[in-house]
Amino acid sequence: MHYPHRISKRKRARKLGFRARMRTANGRKIINSKRRKGKQAQAV
Repeated sequence: MHYPHRISKRKRARKLGFRARMRTANGRKIINSKRRKGKQAQAV
C-alpha cells in the first residue's frame, strides 16, 4: 500500500517543533498563548 504524504519526523520537527517556534517572535507568541490556555509545552 502506498502512503501519500509521509513526511519524516525530523523534517516535521525542524519546521514545526518547539525549537523552530522559539526561533521567531511570532512563534514565541504561539507558544505563550498555548501555555496560557494550559497546554503542556513539549521540550524537544
